[in-house]
Amino acid sequence: MSQDNFRWAIGLMSGTSLDGIDAALLCSDGQSVAETGLAITIPYDQMFRGSLRGLLEGEGRASEIERDLTLRHAQVVETLLDKSGLERSQIAVVGFHGHTIQHEPVKGLMRQIGDGALLATEVGIDVVADFRSRDVAEGGEGAPFAPLYHAALAIGLERPLVVLNLGGVGNVTWIGPDDGQVLAFDTGPGNALIDDWVAARAGLAYDRGGALAATGRVAEDALANLMADAYFDRPPPKSLDRDAFETAPVTGLSREDGAATLTAFTAAAVAAGAAHFPEPIRRCLVTGGGRHNATLMAMLADRLETPVEPVEAVGWDGDALEAQAFAYLAIRAMEGLPLSLPSTTGVKQPTTGGVLHRAA
Repeated sequence: MSQDNFRWAIGLMSGTSLDGIDAALLCSDGQSVAETGLAITIPYDQMFRGSLRGLLEGEGRASEIERDLTLRHAQVVETLLDKSGLERSQIAVVGFHGHTIQHEPVKGLMRQIGDGALLATEVGIDVVADFRSRDVAEGGEGAPFAPLYHAALAIGLERPLVVLNLGGVGNVTWIGPDDGQVLAFDTGPGNALIDDWVAARAGLAYDRGGALAATGRVAEDALANLMADAYFDRPPPKSLDRDAFETAPVTGLSREDGAATLTAFTAAAVAAGAAHFPEPIRRCLVTGGGRHNATLMAMLADRLETPVEPVEAVGWDGDALEAQAFAYLAIRAMEGLPLSLPSTTGVKQPTTGGVLHRAA
């Protein structure tokens, strides 16, 4: 593609950690990345976070929460534009991920909330939404969806490498030595179980820096129970719902030992996933909130026996990466390029997707 095909896009992400909305600017032609721009995160207030969590548990009116979610995203777009100095007319498209409230790939079910048409009207910019449905319709798992962006960023880096995203769920993108070699799958829990545990037992939103886990001891029998799940033996591609695992095996532990054991579970799940890599990796680059958990990062380095570093080590922004990915995918959708591959979601063939909502 010529330089004329490069355009600015905004990506929006509301992830399984239920913490807020990430928004990021990206300039791309849908294949290479010319420039990354400003990125911001706007946290959800406690009341709305509770509404989202209730919806995941089958409570609340989805239509009302969907509208509220969409209007909150619209305000984040306005805030990003104000802070960036870019004009609305300079943005070609907004990639609107929405929020996943049901993900049962074995049943072929994927449900997200987020009104793309309303967002386009509110912000006055074309919007691409509903990225995952076509993948599921074509036999894919509908996740993970950032791997093609990871591969685009990794051009020029020493490979094989893995990009490990530790949000609510953990997922990896294995990138091979040759261009086009990409394998992706969910490894298991990311931060979700740890967050749920410390919220219930310590009244904390999350285990800051892994401090609570650092004072506990891993209960090896409970960890073995957690790792006995058949999911870990399934070959990839494969994906998970945020609530696929429960904290029941650690119920009798102290809050410190429970945090340590669940942190070890996340690390052990990633290590189990490494058995599925086509070739051993030379480094592991970690994005998502989990990279701030020093206890988890140390456990990962110990189990993977390879350098484990935050993505900032190669100049990427781990707080913006997922939002940037949906800006990138929105441009790819407009170009009719694949968003998922058989090796990333299990879809039958390289598949595009997304639904375009015109602003006017």
